[in-house]
Amino acid sequence: MQKFFNDKTVLVTGAAGFVGSHLVDALLKTGATVIGVDNFITGRKDNLSHLFENGESTVDNFAFLETDAVQSPATYLDEEIKIDVVFHLASPASPPRYQKYPVETYLVNSLGTHHLLDYLKTSNPEARFVFASTSEVYGDPQVHPQTEDYWGNVNPNGVRSCYDEGKRLGETICGVSNRDFGLDVRIARIFNTYGPRIDPDDGRVIPNFIKQALGNKPLTIYGKGEQTRSYCYVSDLVTGLLKLASVDEANGETINLGNPDEYTIKQTAEIIKELAGSGGELVYEDLPGDDPTRRQPDISKAKELLGWEPKVSFEEGLKKTIIDLEDK
Repeated sequence: MQKFFNDKTVLVTGAAGFVGSHLVDALLKTGATVIGVDNFITGRKDNLSHLFENGESTVDNFAFLETDAVQSPATYLDEEIKIDVVFHLASPASPPRYQKYPVETYLVNSLGTHHLLDYLKTSNPEARFVFASTSEVYGDPQVHPQTEDYWGNVNPNGVRSCYDEGKRLGETICGVSNRDFGLDVRIARIFNTYGPRIDPDDGRVIPNFIKQALGNKPLTIYGKGEQTRSYCYVSDLVTGLLKLASVDEANGETINLGNPDEYTIKQTAEIIKELAGSGGELVYEDLPGDDPTRRQPDISKAKELLGWEPKVSFEEGLKKTIIDLEDK
């Protein structure tokens, strides 16, 4: 895997995001030349601050461009640059954030995906393109655990549809580009991910609970807390993304990346409360619209095709995340 990236120029959209910044770090360790793009709608400069001093990159093989990934790369990349791999991660990813920026969300996942692939079609048709899709394409699933051949159960005009359907359209564009134009496209359906650098205010369940627990405040559970989620530590996800891009046989494939260990929301709150030493009680509020009742990836395909499965336990990952958020 490291050899694959060593001589490559890699474009990462959403580079200042939670996952994107960890991916940038991992790519730099392989010796790749990395160009990061972010417009800071939800990405944070602090996530990349270790790579800069006085506003200038301190890493020879890293460059950052503050721009909107909806645009064609031809508008922000020099003509002589040849991109070998693209990781398209740019998008708000938590319900409060993508509901705050619905237009930006569906545009970056649809038009942004189209522009990136159209750019590769003329600039380097041999390049590899990894689209960061999501488990949200399964909606409120009627199949459990979710396999890649399940078409999903999504409300096309609900409060989450700007994200769910934006990602589904992005997958459509990837499929057309692969089948009709012969581009090397790989789709990662990413399940709940957590770890250091996650925004404590972005509204996702783990940072919400940790922030409340560290403040000895009540931990807010929506609904009865019986809905389930599966949580993948960020380093495991990044390894999966790198393998997805580097394995030759993954061309044209859609692969679940997530940890199959399943927890109810109430269990999640109780575990975080204990690890954080919190005295906050559990409180219950109404369930938000279109909230999925169960979520668990079947990762058989990732194991077989990529030789990938998560290594970090939930408790181990949570301890690291709690330590990180204590300093925020």
